[in-house]
Amino acid sequence: MRVLVVEDNEDTADYIIRGLTQEGQSVDWARTGREGFLRALDDDFDVMVVDRMIPELDGLAMVRAIREAGNTTPVLFLSAMDGVSDRVDGLTAGGDDYLTKPFAFAELSARLQALTRRPTLKKEETELRVADLVVDLLRQKVSRAGRPIELQPREFRLLCYFMRHTERVVTRTMLLEAVWEFHFNPQTNVVDALVSRLRNKVDKPFDAALIHTVRGSGYSLHA
Repeated sequence: MRVLVVEDNEDTADYIIRGLTQEGQSVDWARTGREGFLRALDDDFDVMVVDRMIPELDGLAMVRAIREAGNTTPVLFLSAMDGVSDRVDGLTAGGDDYLTKPFAFAELSARLQALTRRPTLKKEETELRVADLVVDLLRQKVSRAGRPIELQPREFRLLCYFMRHTERVVTRTMLLEAVWEFHFNPQTNVVDALVSRLRNKVDKPFDAALIHTVRGSGYSLHA
């Protein structure tokens, strides 16, 4: 388990870090809300322990900010503010649990374990975007530079696969499996033919090409 502790009190932070490390957990420490916010967005953590009263950006504001940025990592608030309204504020701000000070380490550890066992809800993917090319997945609409592009269903599937693998080389075998659900070589040029049709619609009317041929390997979509 990888834990981010956001706590400005060195004694409290040392107590938590020492206990979690002895349990075999990997722990990072941020001393301010701003530092915690940046660490949370730049790294992948399994759970976060956030004190409410921290400098630069208080705990509530920090958690609100990471939630608005799409971060769904479970958060345990830690605070000496133990009123009902304080706990409600913490949960409303995006916290998943609330533990008041003073606390027993065994309870903190148990709560963190419980939080990491909960399934994390991921934001539903509704849009793909590369440069000025936009795919609306809900309405299955495609546009580039604000101009609508009409695609057939298989062309749409091919474009979505390219955009989900931006800047990676995708082989013809990968495309056959993903777009046609072929798990064998049909000994035809169906991939190249469909890519050519897609290029005529997505690239040809515009100044810059997005779909590139990687000789001997396949294709890559990138700006």
